[in-house]
Order: sequence, then C-alpha cells, then structure tokens
Amino acid sequence: MSLLKVFNGNNAGQYQIIDQYQDISSELDAIGVRFEAWEAGQSLPEGASQDEIIATYRENIDNLMSMYGFQSVDVVSLTANHPDREVLRAKFLAEHVHSDFEVRFFVEGRGLFYLHVEDKVYGLMCEAGDLISVPANVKHWFDMGPSPHFKCLRLFTSPEGWVADYTGDAIAQLFPNFERF
Repeated sequence: MSLLKVFNGNNAGQYQIIDQYQDISSELDAIGVRFEAWEAGQSLPEGASQDEIIATYRENIDNLMSMYGFQSVDVVSLTANHPDREVLRAKFLAEHVHSDFEVRFFVEGRGLFYLHVEDKVYGLMCEAGDLISVPANVKHWFDMGPSPHFKCLRLFTSPEGWVADYTGDAIAQLFPNFERF
C-alpha cells in the first residue's frame, strides 16, 4: 500500500500519515509533484523484457511524452542479489536535485522517495502501479532498502538532466530509512 508521511521541518518524530490514494495525490499535487496509478493494458509475463513492459504501458508513456516533451523511456531493475546494491543505495540516500524531472513508474516492487520542500519533508513509499514525477530542482533522496526489489520505467527529456547535484545537507540522515519507515 502506498503511504505518505508529511514531516514538519527536520522533526522526524512529528508527522501526519496519509494512506488514501486520492489524498496522497492531492497533497503531493499541492507541491507540484505528480502521483498517480497506472493500470496495465495487458498482464505482463513473468520476467517481461524492457520492450514488453514499455509496450504494456505505451498509452500512458505516450501521454507523458507529449505532455512534457520526454525523448526516451527505459526500464531499470534492481534486485537483492545485485553485486553493487549497497553502493547504489548509498548513492541515492543523500539529498540532491536534478535539472530535469525525475519520473518513475513502479512496474513491480517498491521504493521510498523523500521530498524536501520549503519547511516540510514528504516521505512516500511507492509500490507497483505508482507513478511519481518529481519536478526539476526539488530536493529529494531515494531509499531502495538493503534488499532492493523494483522494476521501474524511467522517462527522460535529456541524459544531462539526470545527473544528481548533491546539496551537501545531511537532512536525509534525520529521517527513517526504508526498513524503519
């Protein structure tokens, strides 16, 4: 189940829980973050290829591509047996921004996005069927957990826009990680 925790400032002990999909979407919309559910046009076979996954969600992808000018789409997948999982996890746990959207659609599995907007921090546990679009220059971090399991569609307007620019703020260390969320 998707879950949003809205924290007041840097206080990880004081938060509001939002667990209804429409309420999560409305709360995030207020800060410019798109959050929605996608339905598959057909069922995916076990071990579906990148091309099969993209074909299954083609209508949704095409809508976003025309709306935002995305130029490409791919599928990223990470599992608990990936040899670099700890390095990859650590890389995304620090607060950063991108000069472009960060768009993820969870085909399977889950991941925890934190968004730092003004005086609030939003912790969003995304699950299969969830799409999140974080606007350019919104401070955030991502926790895939110690045993990651996810497969996501990613949409790009340019490869350069996906380079992380780290803020140097240690705020991410103040909030619950994937295991404690």
